[in-house]
Amino acid sequence: QLQLVESGGGLVQPGGSLRLSCAVSGSGSDFSLESYSIAWIRQAPGKEREVLKCISGRALIIHSADSVAGRFSISRDKSAVHLQMNNLKPEDTAVYYCAAREYTGAFYWADYLWYRYWGQGTQVTVSS
Repeated sequence: QLQLVESGGGLVQPGGSLRLSCAVSGSGSDFSLESYSIAWIRQAPGKEREVLKCISGRALIIHSADSVAGRFSISRDKSAVHLQMNNLKPEDTAVYYCAAREYTGAFYWADYLWYRYWGQGTQVTVSS
């Protein structure tokens, strides 16, 4: 019912910036991003998935992991969710996913298992 497509990944040097985008589309004439929680989630090789940022509802409720709160920011427009990443570090190297779930007002934003819809991911590599 919901399709998510990430873009914008690539190779950057430490300290550099990158902006990821997640194009979101759904079926039905009543589709709106305001009805969903949409998150950016990353997974480095051999590590658990980490929910970085989540944006939800009509009021643009934002949650953030402490690890990236000062460097990453999430935003939303009518058809896409974006992740601005600044001051990138080698440890940020991972596959970055966009994920979503219907927003009901109460949710476990930091638990990646809670999200129902996933994009294919985009690779971000931070290296000199």
